[in-house]
Amino acid sequence: MGSHGRYWYCEYHRGVIRPRTPRREQLGEFLGARRRSASRTALGLPLSARRSDTGLSREEVATLAGVSGSWYTWLEQGRDINVSRQVLVAVSRVLALTADETEYVLALAEQEAGPSAPDRDSVPVHLQRLVDALDFPAFVVATDWAIAGWNPRYAWLYPRIATLDVADRNLLWLIYTDPELREMLPDWARDSRRFLAEFRAEAGVRLGAPRHRALVDRLLASSLDFREQWSELEVSRFASRRRMFRHREEGLLAFDHHRLVPSDAVDLHVVMYVPAAD
Repeated sequence: MGSHGRYWYCEYHRGVIRPRTPRREQLGEFLGARRRSASRTALGLPLSARRSDTGLSREEVATLAGVSGSWYTWLEQGRDINVSRQVLVAVSRVLALTADETEYVLALAEQEAGPSAPDRDSVPVHLQRLVDALDFPAFVVATDWAIAGWNPRYAWLYPRIATLDVADRNLLWLIYTDPELREMLPDWARDSRRFLAEFRAEAGVRLGAPRHRALVDRLLASSLDFREQWSELEVSRFASRRRMFRHREEGLLAFDHHRLVPSDAVDLHVVMYVPAAD
């Protein structure tokens, strides 16, 4: 049993009740989902009459990670307990988490930080000039994926952007609620899941912030597809890749999807669709 496991085992038997926190509840929900989908045979565990190949008990995860069962239970319950990077890496290894998922877990387990800078509703002038100078579609998103600015080529690709209400001018909202944008994506099911996994990874601890929470709640109430995909708890960091769009006049178009983070505006991301060379 690791030192953290021994410590919290004693705390448990002394009757100390640790409060839950939103970040820890988010962490516990994610770990619980991955535990229930983990492969037993991959870990050398036998099948039983009660269990198929899928799913581990909390005690099994705790034993394999070298912590106490009570400590791991508190972790999944979202309790505000002390956790070390070493222990979380061990739990992530047992659950066969990807590198992106492990990074997500470690970020959620960090000590609560002070209030973060508020999300912007506009783009700095110098950054808008940069976007306008690009001769391919580009736009700027805030941390909650609100679209704060765009260039003429993006308006050419997606004309509705200029006439949307500000409340609806959010990339994640449009992916799940705008039939025109869905029609533009030849493989909407794949693309939407990828976007959602990236949003969860990037939002991380911000998911409890008012704007992020309001967006998620609004989508949960408005989109069955979102509700189904959100429950999958997928996490994936952004990676540049080839994207296909169906343009109303030009037909099927291929772009290389890139993104940059300005050093003087790290709360904004510039999304760029560069025409594919081949």
